[in-house]
Amino acid sequence: MGLFDSINVSASGLTAEKLRMDIIADNLANANVTRTPNGGPYRRKVPIFAEKSNFNNLLSQSQNKLISGVEVVGIDEDSSPFKLVYQPGHPDARPDGYVEYPNVDSAMEMVDLISASRAYEANMTVIDDTKNMLQKTLDLSR
Repeated sequence: MGLFDSINVSASGLTAEKLRMDIIADNLANANVTRTPNGGPYRRKVPIFAEKSNFNNLLSQSQNKLISGVEVVGIDEDSSPFKLVYQPGHPDARPDGYVEYPNVDSAMEMVDLISASRAYEANMTVIDDTKNMLQKTLDLSR
């Protein structure tokens, strides 16, 4: 493991968690959108994370597992059903008077936001601690 590998791993985590927080903000902003350009209500989005694959790591057989970080491999739409609210006067109401609202649960989004925020803070702490360890190592050589 190189000198700056832990910083690179944490930096990839920061990038992934920032995107996760952006998606959560987008979900919350569209929690009441009943009509999208694609038709129908807004669908909740979720990021898909995976271990970052590095071709050099795959070729290296000397170590069992090299840590290279995390990456976002896609953004999926939640397939859970829409919320039905009886509002016969609404412009997007179905013939039976029900309006389909997005499948966004504000409480769940806030829990996800707190989780993403904590993960972001943890990655920042790793970067700060690594920086401090490197600084103390340099101080020892004086």
